[in-house]
Amino acid sequence: MGLLNFTREPVPEAVSGDMHNLNQLSAQQFSALTEVLFRFLMEPKEVERFLTQLSDFATMNKISLGPLKNIVKSILLVPNGALKRNLSSEQVRADFIALGLSEEKASYFAEQWKVNSPTLTRLAVGQTLMINQLIDMEWKFGVTAGSSELEKVGSIFLQLKLVIKKGSQMENVYIELTLPQFYSFLHEMERVKTSLESFS
Repeated sequence: MGLLNFTREPVPEAVSGDMHNLNQLSAQQFSALTEVLFRFLMEPKEVERFLTQLSDFATMNKISLGPLKNIVKSILLVPNGALKRNLSSEQVRADFIALGLSEEKASYFAEQWKVNSPTLTRLAVGQTLMINQLIDMEWKFGVTAGSSELEKVGSIFLQLKLVIKKGSQMENVYIELTLPQFYSFLHEMERVKTSLESFS
């Protein structure tokens, strides 16, 4: 299996077997399952409803619920990774084909991804911001004057104090970064800012 777009990690071996089982579904069954999956991706807190819909799908199509849950876990790897990496529908399609899904089914899922990904991305950003809201930040630069490690003497560091709102509580988070770590952090923050600006 070549490089995948949605992850840099190796995927579990069971995924190819799950894709093979997924290929056994008719186009109508695959379409119905995809609809259930996207409804869950849109409302991830509705776990009970999702499990009920999966159970109903299994009963209607005479499929065992256990293997169906495994198939669903394997399918969800792709959209979850695609959301994190902001993948296009063509990249999602290529990943499913690389994992062993038929071209027809991969193309159908990619079309659904193209329709739903803007909403999913907006929801993901909204959830991220609501989980940990940054209230305040203080920073100080410093130079290491003495250390038991000789190469650390004279190195520049940055101390950050983040005040984060978690629910109704405020929490102080302290971080110490070396200069290269700081520049990496700064680069990530600039990417986040650009992403957020594209949604407003």
